[in-house]
Amino acid sequence: MAAAGKCGVDRNERQRKQRWQEAAAARLGPLWERCVVVKDRSPRTRCRAAGGGGRQPPPRFGGSRAGPLSGKKFGNPGEKLTKKKWNLDELPKFEKNFYQEHPDVVRRTAQEVEQYRSSKEVTVRGHNCPKPIINFYEANFPANVMEVIQRQNFTEPTAIQAQGWPVALSGLDMVGVAQTGSGKTLSYLLPAIVHINHQPFLERGDGPICLVLAPTRELAQQVQQVAAEYSRACRLKSTCIYGGAPKGPQIRDLERGVEICIATPGRLIDFLEAGKTNLRRCTYLVLDEADRMLDMGFEPQIRKIVDQIRVSINGSCI
Repeated sequence: MAAAGKCGVDRNERQRKQRWQEAAAARLGPLWERCVVVKDRSPRTRCRAAGGGGRQPPPRFGGSRAGPLSGKKFGNPGEKLTKKKWNLDELPKFEKNFYQEHPDVVRRTAQEVEQYRSSKEVTVRGHNCPKPIINFYEANFPANVMEVIQRQNFTEPTAIQAQGWPVALSGLDMVGVAQTGSGKTLSYLLPAIVHINHQPFLERGDGPICLVLAPTRELAQQVQQVAAEYSRACRLKSTCIYGGAPKGPQIRDLERGVEICIATPGRLIDFLEAGKTNLRRCTYLVLDEADRMLDMGFEPQIRKIVDQIRVSINGSCI
């Protein structure tokens, strides 16, 4: 009896729909003949194709930025950015080697260098790698930088700092691998300050000289906390831009001019596409936790950003 009752209900429903279609055809005339009824088997998106009586499906989260007719749900980050074409004859030259070996470092023998690296578990690959520095004074940092170091009661450089500072101060490319909490932030920030101090002052409309890319806003904020104390002591300006925060204050910082910019790739690309900043003056680039950024799929964004940075005189990217 239950099955028979169900069949009766289905038959009545079909008859009701048929009568509705006939009535609609009588009202619409030739227009109804041109209507196409599309059946969607998806249970989420069912709507009627005639008369507008059916309820339209709600828009899905993350719909297309390019409009309802686009086949892509999201635009490609940085798709509006084109690779810069630099005229090497017009690019101003800049200095990036500021390292002068301290006499104590010069007197250090190869055996002493190897013994230090072995005790700190430092592995070096490459040619003509500078000797590590063992004491802070051997780095020849500016006096205001040394004052901050003394206030923080640091006794000696960590392993990544001892070997990384001479490399970065020499203007060489470096890939540094160190554990969390090993002082790697200062290993690139202090040479960045020295680099900035030897560059011309920022002019109106100039972007940052030092760019630090970080995978997450938490890491970017941590780097900014370290950079803020040293940059204030050196009368430099730094800012941190990341997603999930209002754009207004970040844009104001960039428009006022900053020497150091710590950024997540997505938010930086947004500002580059909108013309809120540029990388014409960037001559010091850092990828903090580069392996993590690659694991998170940031490689296309990083390539887009690097394409906006000037090349050196020999034609290679800074």
